[in-house]
Amino acid sequence: MVQYNPKTWFGLIFHAYSRQVFRRLIPALLGMGLWTAGVCYVEMEVLEAPIELSNVVHSLLGFVLSLFLVFRTNTAYDRWWEGRKQWGALVNVSRTLAIRVREFGGDVAVHGFFAEHIPGFVDVLKVHLRPSQEGTPDRPSAALWSKADHAPNAWAQAMERQAAAQLTAGAWTSQQHWLVSQNLERMVDILGACERILKTPIPYSYSMFMKKFIFLYVVTLPLGFVSTFGWWAVPVVMLVFYILVSVELIAEEIEDPFGVDDNDLPLDAMAQTIRANTDEILGRAH
Repeated sequence: MVQYNPKTWFGLIFHAYSRQVFRRLIPALLGMGLWTAGVCYVEMEVLEAPIELSNVVHSLLGFVLSLFLVFRTNTAYDRWWEGRKQWGALVNVSRTLAIRVREFGGDVAVHGFFAEHIPGFVDVLKVHLRPSQEGTPDRPSAALWSKADHAPNAWAQAMERQAAAQLTAGAWTSQQHWLVSQNLERMVDILGACERILKTPIPYSYSMFMKKFIFLYVVTLPLGFVSTFGWWAVPVVMLVFYILVSVELIAEEIEDPFGVDDNDLPLDAMAQTIRANTDEILGRAH
């Protein structure tokens, strides 16, 4: 995730991220510029006078398009923020689980088991949420879980089985086992919430309509702008196209918050935080 100071106005204006978006849009911008230049040439050179068209339709459509873009970006940001809340909750639950395991007994083997499995669950969840990236989630080393189809479930189930074993052995009371199980249940709930975000994209029809709407709106702009701006319609249309498509690209990027794009959630850093916290809680001297 990009770290920045929101108070540095000029730094944000010329930030490299804007240049990345610009480079991605260069082919489409050049195509839109050529199209507008062609319309200008036909109207001003071939027809010798621009066609007088009213901009009322574009004004009305621009208002409608702005509403669609607001809804689009808000929906994408809601998904991003929901993902951030779930991973923030995962950090807290992992700390609480480690603290409870540490305080419920002095068994070094049990502490070592959870010191491995708590961050192990987080690491495989991170990989599980990035199916388009290289690598597959690791399974617990025990033969019982080594070939599990769903790696995060295997890590959670292994911890639950260890907690049940502590209850059966009398090392934990039923109340202590229940408290640990509540944390494990919360971790699985977070897993399900993240999968819901990952596997429920923005509806295809809505995404398709937005792109068609933006394209048709900008493609028809030169027909009404030539009479007003003349050859200046070329940079004006390119600017409008850049702004509208950039908003759509930003929404596309943040609607999947678990990826590796610049504005996606810093899952690697949060997973490292959980591992460091767990090691500190469960790895200190007894």
